[in-house]
Amino acid sequence: MVEENQIFSSNLKFTGIFTFSDFYKFCYDWLVEEIGLDVAEEKYGEKIKVNEKEIKVEWVGTKKLTDYFQFKMKVKFNLVMLKTVEVVQNGKKIKTNDGEVKVDVKGILVRDYQSKFEKTASMKFIRSIYEKWVITSRVEQFEDKIFGDCDEFLAQAKSWLDMAGNR
Repeated sequence: MVEENQIFSSNLKFTGIFTFSDFYKFCYDWLVEEIGLDVAEEKYGEKIKVNEKEIKVEWVGTKKLTDYFQFKMKVKFNLVMLKTVEVVQNGKKIKTNDGEVKVDVKGILVRDYQSKFEKTASMKFIRSIYEKWVITSRVEQFEDKIFGDCDEFLAQAKSWLDMAGNR
């Protein structure tokens, strides 16, 4: 049976001026280029009110670590009170967004993601020995890496939003 262990769970909140399309692209590119995840958008929803939008986006990124382990990251964007505004930047008026964004990130270590050890009872027994005695230090290394990658992603996203808000 595929076993998923959540290693990381955190979020960030930002309220202010930023361009959502640029932020979306930055986050996607960072996950693909820096961590090497294969990112898929699982949900995208938009509600339009009089002068503002609410947007919900959910991504799932995966990366094969070994034939047995897989790294999975779930990212949820929740934007509320998103308005289009004009600001002056470098002496020119540009259109951007003002609103609130919350980014939730979960980092997961998936074991036996191809269900190779689930075919027979003897394979399940071998799996339990393998996990308990052979790969314990490897599991800790993968967990540390997943935690670090998720934490760094949130730090980079926060830095990008802080810089965008201070332009």
